[in-house]
Amino acid sequence: MCVDNDSRPPLAPIAGGSMDARDFRLTSSDGTKFMAYAARSTRPTGAGMVVIPDVRGLHSYYKALAVRFAEVGVDAVAVDFFARTAPGDDRGDSFDFMSQIPLTKPETLQADIAAAAAYLRSDEGGATRSLFSVGFCFGGALSYLQAASGLGYGGVIGFYGWPLGLRRGPDRPKPIDAVSRLACPVLSLFGGADEGIPQSAVNEFDAACKRAGKSHDFVVYPGAPHSFFDRKQTEFVDASADAWRRVREFVAKHTKR
Repeated sequence: MCVDNDSRPPLAPIAGGSMDARDFRLTSSDGTKFMAYAARSTRPTGAGMVVIPDVRGLHSYYKALAVRFAEVGVDAVAVDFFARTAPGDDRGDSFDFMSQIPLTKPETLQADIAAAAAYLRSDEGGATRSLFSVGFCFGGALSYLQAASGLGYGGVIGFYGWPLGLRRGPDRPKPIDAVSRLACPVLSLFGGADEGIPQSAVNEFDAACKRAGKSHDFVVYPGAPHSFFDRKQTEFVDASADAWRRVREFVAKHTKR
């Protein structure tokens, strides 16, 4: 399951913490202009976050999450996947995202993420000293792969990202196959009741990281489903609060002073 149209991050806003948030377009290396949403902090810490959505693309959930990052001192930019294939900019309930995902290509997805990274490192984006990515589901797998992208991340985070690759659909690079090339720490957050990511997959990924000498911290929240990090999932409010705490601590630990 992906986020619903009325889903939002389960995080309370902090008044005055985000000085600027806006929709805009970034330009990828092939000249494609794609939708993005940036949020700047009033008290930047030097950290910058690329927010990589699930299959819904630049949904309101991810715009809200970018603002929540800015409120805690992390400049953020959330990206869309579908500029090359979708007929328009609507990412609401009417958007047929499942027909669009097979049309995306790993190389253009990576190029668009690289454009977001470059934006965060620019003066306009906040002149980030330490770059991070966070991804969800489909975007979680892409976030893991950022650690092997050569873009110089301080750390990467995956919420219910598929560590062994997509369960179905087009063949894509698999995070577990990139473990030997991971160049920064990884934080993984999983739901224990996620039928798509069994404990065996989590254990396999973690074991591969350990064999390769890579830093991988993870937690599995008992009983939590896929997409538990959602304001509507009130029964998992404690898991969401703990996940957010871990994300903030991970970013703070790996941000250059």
